[in-house]
Amino acid sequence: MTQELWDLRKSILDGRYDDALVIVDELELMSRKSYIRNIRSFLIRLMIHLIKNKVEQRLNNSWAASIEGSILEIQDLNLQDNKTSHYVKQGDWEDLLDAAFYAAIKPASAEIFDGLYTPKQLEAVVDKSLIMSVAKDFLNLTYTNSQKSLPGAIDEMLSNLPGGQEWEKGK
Repeated sequence: MTQELWDLRKSILDGRYDDALVIVDELELMSRKSYIRNIRSFLIRLMIHLIKNKVEQRLNNSWAASIEGSILEIQDLNLQDNKTSHYVKQGDWEDLLDAAFYAAIKPASAEIFDGLYTPKQLEAVVDKSLIMSVAKDFLNLTYTNSQKSLPGAIDEMLSNLPGGQEWEKGK
C-alpha cells in the first residue's frame, strides 16, 4: 500500500488526476478485500463451532463465547466508517458462508468427539443447509441490533441451539 500512496501523491503533484483516481479506486478495492478477509476468518470460526454444536448436540461456555465473539467482530468489521453502509449486504452472505463452511470442516473434524470423523466423513454427516441457515440467522442479528443489544440477542439464539437450554441453566 505504501507504493500506491507514493504513486498517488506523485500523480497528483504531476497533475495526472485520471491516474490518481485509478489509484484511489485500487486502494478502495484493497481496503474492501482486507475487511472481507477478516470477516471470512470470523465466519470460519463461527462455522466450526456451529458444526461442533450440531454434531455433538451440546453447547459449552467456550463454544458460546466463540460464537458470540465471532458475531460481534463481524458486526464491527462489516460496518463501514460512515456507520450506515456494510461491506457485505444482508442478503449477500451465501458465497462467503459456503466457503467458510468448507474451510471449517477440517478443523471441526479434528475437534468433534476427539477426532472421531475424517473431514470427508464429517462433511457427509453434517447438514450444510441447516448450518448455513443458523449462521445466516446469527448474521442477520448484526443488522437489526446495536452493539449494545447484540450480545443479548445472541444469547437468546444460543439458548435455541442443541444443548442451549442446558448451557443457559449452567449445566
